[in-house]
This record gives sequence, C-alpha cells and structure tokens, in this order.
Amino acid sequence: MHFAPDTENTLEFAVTLGNTHPSASRSGLDELATPADLTALLDAVTYSGRFDRDVAELREVKETRDHLRRIWTLDADDAVIEVNAMLRDASALPFLTRHDHFGWHLHATDSEAPLAERMRVEVALALVDVIRTGETGRMRVCDAPDCEGLLLDLSRNGSKRFCSVRCGNRMNQLAHRERLGGEG
Repeated sequence: MHFAPDTENTLEFAVTLGNTHPSASRSGLDELATPADLTALLDAVTYSGRFDRDVAELREVKETRDHLRRIWTLDADDAVIEVNAMLRDASALPFLTRHDHFGWHLHATDSEAPLAERMRVEVALALVDVIRTGETGRMRVCDAPDCEGLLLDLSRNGSKRFCSVRCGNRMNQLAHRERLGGEG
C-alpha cells in the first residue's frame, strides 16, 4: 500500500512520536521527558514551523502523543470522529505548500500555530487518506505480547506484525525455542 509521500511521512512521524511513550519505547522510559528530548526528535524528523522549546510545549506534545496513540487503533468510524474534531478544533484550512527538501504537500495550519496543534492537524490530514482508502488496518500495535509499540504497515501484502526488527527477532527466537522444546 502506498500513500502520497507526505501522508507516509506524517504517518511514520506519528509512529515515531507514539513510540516515545514508556509503554512502547525501547528503553521503557518516556523518551520525551525534557524539552531537549523533544528538540532532538524534531531535529531528526525535520519538523518545520514555530518551536517554543519549553515545558508547556512539551506537555502539549505529550498530550497529543497520547491522543494519537488512542486514535491509532480505532476503527474507521470512530477514527473519523476524532479526525474531524482535530481539524475542527484547529479551524484547519488545507493548502498546498513546499519547503525545505519536501515537494508539494498539504498543511492546514499556520507555521506559527502551536506545535502540538500542527502535529494533530498534520496527522489528521494523513488519517483522512488512510480512512478514505479503507486502509486503517495498516495502523496497528505490535504483535509482541510485551510491547505496545505502534506500527504502520506499508508492505504490499499487509503482513507486518512487529514494530521493530528487535521485536520480530525476539518473537522468532521464542517461537524457535518453543519448537525445540516440543521435539524432545
């Protein structure tokens, strides 16, 4: 499944943001504990627009992260309610733009809008594409029983099960050990 490049980038960002949560992070810690952590994340994903780099902004982004994690597993009908609310709350007005190394893509808020609002609206626009194409099943939580990592399955056959190679390898090792234990 392939979406427009800006949709894929935004959905991948949503996964990255969601997986900073303690229940999904590799460290088991909140990987957005400080404004510096948020700055590092934004620098890594080339996020544009206004940044306050303060505790209030961090709190709002963490609330957005939690909201997006909840939306990630909703069925299409329930996701539509959340997507429409995010767009309405921001008075979103979509427009085409290009900046930095990105080609034409959609924005729907002013670059000076608060960071968390811009994140919610950008993810909402990406989710519009996912819902319209009937592909909400591509947004899942890791199949590893001890992991709550988000995953976006962009594979052709929709068979991705784990949020990372690490989880996949770990689960394959467990399955292998179970098979060996049953042979004796």
